[in-house]
Amino acid sequence: MTDTRALIVGGGPAGAAVAIDLARARVPHLLLERSRVTGDALCGGFLSWRTLETLARLGIDPDTLNPVRTTAVRIFAGDRIARADLPYPAVSVSRRHLDTVLLAAAAGQGAAIERGVTVREIEADRLRTADGALLATPALFLANGKADVRGTARPESARGADPTLGIRVRVIPSPTLAKALAGRIDLYLFDRGYAGLALQEDGSANLCMAVHRSRLQDAGSPADLLATLGREMPALGEWVARLAPGAAIDAIANVPYGWRQRTGQAGRYRLGDQAGVIPSLAGEGMGIALASGLAAARAYRADGAGQAAAWQQRLAASLARPIGVAGAVRRVAESTAAARLIPFAHPMLIRMLARATRIGG
Repeated sequence: MTDTRALIVGGGPAGAAVAIDLARARVPHLLLERSRVTGDALCGGFLSWRTLETLARLGIDPDTLNPVRTTAVRIFAGDRIARADLPYPAVSVSRRHLDTVLLAAAAGQGAAIERGVTVREIEADRLRTADGALLATPALFLANGKADVRGTARPESARGADPTLGIRVRVIPSPTLAKALAGRIDLYLFDRGYAGLALQEDGSANLCMAVHRSRLQDAGSPADLLATLGREMPALGEWVARLAPGAAIDAIANVPYGWRQRTGQAGRYRLGDQAGVIPSLAGEGMGIALASGLAAARAYRADGAGQAAAWQQRLAASLARPIGVAGAVRRVAESTAAARLIPFAHPMLIRMLARATRIGG
């Protein structure tokens, strides 16, 4: 059971960021990723200007992700629309492509990566895999995203009385889609939820929704919910009507938006969604994943695993503002008051909120 390497659980953006930094510094490590082939995670393909800065520090050229920049946002609520330019250009990309590029960069730096390894349980400084292997480590980096591992699960109370579900469908490429979304993202606000639509590097669009369970139950099923929202919001209905017949609808339950890990322990670094879950309408989930991964790796190299608890508390403090502001915006966005407030959504206010929800902003 002896293992002197830092162990990284999860090969998404946060885990890849740790692996890249430790590999560059020739620090012993091992990244464990449960999937043998990179899939397409539910959402998280919006990369803000802050995120692009972090990617640059990791040696990633954003043009390899998507050469087209996102520069504006439109917000729909009821029959009203607000428009604004983003403070700085951003990038929209599929998670499959983003994760592939990041893991390839880690491998290119010499990172130690093992795929097809599922971590079942974590206790203190050791973890158990699905095949029964027991590994001990001086430093554990939890980068397993929204999925919990036994022994490190986030509290059930974080889900709230009316939990949020993430739902995603893909709008197939077309000239109409490319023209309509060129250089911008669209946000749709509705009762007990919201949706975002962004054009990705392959010409398809990712329609990703965060919806309270009660709203889904009222509709009956994810397909029924899409149809209902399409009727309520013609602008959204245009894209719902363009979904391929029998289009796959992906979902994830009980997303603990607003939760933060406020305390820490020696030898353990919680990253990305394992450190704090920002409402997705802020578009900073990938920013938090990458920035926390890079910062944790550098803290481990500089101060050792014994200072992980203090580092976790500092990270929680840095996440307080972006998650808090995003949570306040979310509460308004998914309320019945959203349509009435849209006329007051001045472009300057939208840009201010965009800046306030960036990590390190």
